[in-house]
Amino acid sequence: MGLFHARRSLLSTGLFPLTRKIIAMAQVKVTLGNRPKNFPKTVKFPMLEGGEGAIKASYIYRTRKEFGQLIDARVQAARDAAAEPATAEPVAVDPALAADFSMAAFLGDDTAKRASYLMEIMDGWNLDEPFSLAAVLQLCDELPAASTALINDYAAAVREGHLGN
Repeated sequence: MGLFHARRSLLSTGLFPLTRKIIAMAQVKVTLGNRPKNFPKTVKFPMLEGGEGAIKASYIYRTRKEFGQLIDARVQAARDAAAEPATAEPVAVDPALAADFSMAAFLGDDTAKRASYLMEIMDGWNLDEPFSLAAVLQLCDELPAASTALINDYAAAVREGHLGN
């Protein structure tokens, strides 16, 4: 009998039981109407230099209906900002107007909108920098994958009630 089989048979006798680390998750009593102010979630995202970054976000708790109202309000604000009198005729694009397009301005506007949204859905994080609009703007500008992951993970958590990894 080989050493492996001898060790295995000794272990299986019960004289030397294998120890297993069992992690029991605490069960929480479900009480309707007992809403938390916020909930934590560690959000992972790819880093440009390779590897994986992670931020432990403190998200503001919303019901599914409240989340829908938040999105509706943001969509309405975007519609109001873009509102122009409707015309039946197609509008030709003036080449001079197209020449005024700025990618820097476009991306800056997108960064500001992402930061504004993150300020509405979060109330903290585990970064060394204090949670503030300036820090969130910097995050959105420097790590766009992080802002995308934070936004998507919040939506999934609130819509589906799933915090998974």
